[in-house]
Amino acid sequence: MVATLLSIWLRVSTALSEIAVGTIAQLILGLAFGPAVLGTDEPWVKFLAGIGAIVLTFLAGAELDLQVFKLKWKEAAAVGLASFTFPFLGCAAAARYLLGWEVMPSWLAGVAMSTTSVAVVYAVMLEFGFNVTDYGKTILAACFITDLGTVVALGLIFAPFTVKTAIFLVAGVAAIVIVPWATPRLFKRYGGRPSEFETKFLLLCLLGMGALAAWAGSEAVLPAYLIGMVLAGTVGKDHALVRRLRTLTFGLLTPFYFIRAGSFVSIPALIAAPTAFVFFLIVKVATKIVGVYPVTKLFGAPNKEAMYSTLMMATGLTFGTISSLFGLSHGIIDKSQYSALVAAVIGSAVIPTVIANAFYLPRHLLPQTEMEDVAGQQQAPVTSLPQLVRRAE
Repeated sequence: MVATLLSIWLRVSTALSEIAVGTIAQLILGLAFGPAVLGTDEPWVKFLAGIGAIVLTFLAGAELDLQVFKLKWKEAAAVGLASFTFPFLGCAAAARYLLGWEVMPSWLAGVAMSTTSVAVVYAVMLEFGFNVTDYGKTILAACFITDLGTVVALGLIFAPFTVKTAIFLVAGVAAIVIVPWATPRLFKRYGGRPSEFETKFLLLCLLGMGALAAWAGSEAVLPAYLIGMVLAGTVGKDHALVRRLRTLTFGLLTPFYFIRAGSFVSIPALIAAPTAFVFFLIVKVATKIVGVYPVTKLFGAPNKEAMYSTLMMATGLTFGTISSLFGLSHGIIDKSQYSALVAAVIGSAVIPTVIANAFYLPRHLLPQTEMEDVAGQQQAPVTSLPQLVRRAE
């Protein structure tokens, strides 16, 4: 509730305010009652946070307009590949030759810094209404390309291809074929009832593929995005179902995810040794700008729109923290390296987004109702209830 009120008063994304609240709460309550007071490592908290990331990623995939993707796949692919390649190589080289890290930790740093947070970008796109525009759908598609590169790099460099991996890939291909065929038929026959068959069926698919991904050594959010993409023509067009899923996700699940992510940032540790954190944050944002901004300009984007897209692609959270935790749990990096990477990842979820929304928001792309809301916010410090309803819709 505090994070939601702050997002309304300060006119920032709810995701960012929840991250900030998690960081501040851990600092204040942790000093008063101990570091475990928030219970972020409790199994039920991790479970709800994990489901929040999965369903949020699924919704981002379901927002993808296949017609728009067919028209702008070149732009989405080019932006996504540039967004992955430049930070991956740049941050890995910087860690190796400027910080003096060993080879494998340097590669892991490159993987962790190459990511773009689908969760943060989708939350921001939804907050301003960009999710229904061609621009927002292209950015979300580019995010998927970036994170796909991250997953592939993490798997090729650190995770050997096994029989489990092959089984997961076969099951994933089968799900991509079967789920979009079965979903409309099952919804037509069993949907529209108080039992919420549609929601249960989607959660079955998402959590089933997520469990299989975890068993194979991959990540649950990747099949969630793929399932969302293939169901964009079915679920994505069912506005009532999408709204119910958003209520479940933003009302219950994602606060656990974002607040938990913010609680991982140790402000005292960063104050004591800020060099690596600041270094990685600067290198990540700089390499994203060097890679993404020229590509957006190549496709004819105006300066403000190009910079906004670049800063959105510079955000990181889900795959960045996942990659860092993978490195720590497998002995690739130590705790100090892990803290620097996670802090930089979470910092990249906040700082580029704040700058983008404050200075580069492409207001000409806002839907008409959102433009009216923004104009009203400039006159009144608090967003009114009707404006929040229009934004949610």
